[in-house]
Amino acid sequence: MKGEPIKSNPKILLLIFFLSWNSYSQNQILPDTFPEVAHPRLLLLTGEEKAIGKMLEKDDQWRKLHQAILTESDAIIALEPIERIQIGRRLLDKSREALRRIFQLSYAYRLTGEEKYFLRAEKEMLAISQFSDWNPSHFLDVAEMTMAMAIGYDWLFENLSSESRAAIRHSIVRLGIEPSFDSKYNSFLKATHNWNQVCNAGMVFGALAVFEDYPELAQKTLERAVESIPLAMKDYGPDGAYPEGYGYWGYGTSFNVLFLSALEKVYGTDFGLGQAPGFLESAGFYKNMTGATGLSYNWGDAGSGSGSISPAMFWFAQKNDKPSLLWVEKKHFENKDIFRFTGNRILPAALIWGNGISLDAIQQPASLFWKGQGANPVALMRTSWTDPNAIYLGFKAGSPSVNHGHMDIGSFIMEADGVRWAMDFGMQDYESLESKGIQLFGRTQDAQRWTVYRLNNYVHNTLTFDDQLHLVKGYAKIDRFSEDPGFMFAISDISSVFEGQIKNAERGVAIVDGKYVVVQDEIKALEKATSMIWNMLTPADVILTGGNTATLEKDGERLFLKVDGPGKINIRTWSTDPKTDYDAPNPGTTRVGFEYELQAIEAATFKVYLIPEKSSAEVSTQIPSLSDWGK
Repeated sequence: MKGEPIKSNPKILLLIFFLSWNSYSQNQILPDTFPEVAHPRLLLLTGEEKAIGKMLEKDDQWRKLHQAILTESDAIIALEPIERIQIGRRLLDKSREALRRIFQLSYAYRLTGEEKYFLRAEKEMLAISQFSDWNPSHFLDVAEMTMAMAIGYDWLFENLSSESRAAIRHSIVRLGIEPSFDSKYNSFLKATHNWNQVCNAGMVFGALAVFEDYPELAQKTLERAVESIPLAMKDYGPDGAYPEGYGYWGYGTSFNVLFLSALEKVYGTDFGLGQAPGFLESAGFYKNMTGATGLSYNWGDAGSGSGSISPAMFWFAQKNDKPSLLWVEKKHFENKDIFRFTGNRILPAALIWGNGISLDAIQQPASLFWKGQGANPVALMRTSWTDPNAIYLGFKAGSPSVNHGHMDIGSFIMEADGVRWAMDFGMQDYESLESKGIQLFGRTQDAQRWTVYRLNNYVHNTLTFDDQLHLVKGYAKIDRFSEDPGFMFAISDISSVFEGQIKNAERGVAIVDGKYVVVQDEIKALEKATSMIWNMLTPADVILTGGNTATLEKDGERLFLKVDGPGKINIRTWSTDPKTDYDAPNPGTTRVGFEYELQAIEAATFKVYLIPEKSSAEVSTQIPSLSDWGK
């Protein structure tokens, strides 16, 4: 199957998008009176534990996860309550640990009735209620702490003494909700990224938990959140690619789902919010962002390494009536120590949203290709969902200007034979930079952010001209693509991030015959000579075997890198050592690629072949120009 871009007036497309947005948002009006829903009312109503209990009796996988939560809750009992220890500008690690502890302890109590879990959760909440504040200057900290306290207060309400209720309830209002109405702290209301989702979700949980005692404040909080969160949900349009990448999909989207699920339980509706263009489709984005190795495609400020179970994916599978969305979650259950999951602070939600889903019955996805446009377009393709040695190729366009974005336009990752040959560093720990005085979150061209080695284009698997940075204002989409397994590809015109550096730059990436990968660049210079660097970051050992060839070796496997281009091409390597005292070390990695001097107005084509050893005899050098791909 081939895909071609629709040729339409962009202003008309934008009008259609906003009309569709308005059509789903017109019903976002909360009733004046609060529904008569007794505690517990957040996520799991009274008596719904029984349905989870029946699932546990029938399904060994779910029973193991349930037991892991109980075992972890037993371990939490022995821990001292969290103390208010702030690191730099954040209290966030304490807020997250509070949510993890209180959610799991509260779940353990509701499913077993064992008093030890109730008492330990109460002890944690009473300690937190005595904090001087929950650090409103970094409001994510307040949001997650408020959600933690709201869940514990609501789920354990009937057993809490009147004194405990008053102390916890007062802290939810005084330290959680009230600061959110202070203009010094509530910029999240206008944000179009994860801060909006997380902070509004935390405030909604707090408001729903204490509604009967603070009806006016709670109603204002809920109405405000329902009005505000669409600003962030617009970023999922048109088809589900989440601009902030894998890690922040796991963060922002999970809290967005918590928000919607909480509304549904209390009001019986999410007021149409879940129908935001691209929101339900974004589960496909997340699923396809995991490669054949189990590692995620970690572009932008995402952590490296393999992903973990995502409770939100079970909500999406139910809403889309599509169990195959859970293929990667199923593999996590099968391939990993299930006790690893207990570090997930919203883990009990998996059993709530996954109720009724048999993990053993989940079938592999039908499609090997996924594409999304939006603010940070991406194309994701593979040769198999079941073969651990499959080829996986991820390719991104987009813009450095998105929240948590890097200068990585045109970048790609590639896996084969169980090895990630072309990699991305992902994020550097924020505190390691902020503690050195780096202003990390600027998005202008001269922002200090772009001095960080892992964030600029020099280390990403893309092009650099005349040693200059990519342009922050630039934007590229996926222009053409094909799902044909014989020649699966995506093409993007990435010229806009090189404005003033070269005239045109178009990149295509393809999996050829399911055997190997080609990365093809077609470049045209301005009326001046221009130096170009083609770069690929790899964890492999690189052996230079000829002017235009190299062999990469890792974990007993080999990949051949070959370049076809004009004139003489000499592959070389560069160090990935830190460039400043604030850059993180990068052991075990190498940059491999080549340099080329473009003459004035020269048009040049470069084809880089990434060939697994087993396919080395099957490579065709007859790859056509990009304009003929798919024809």
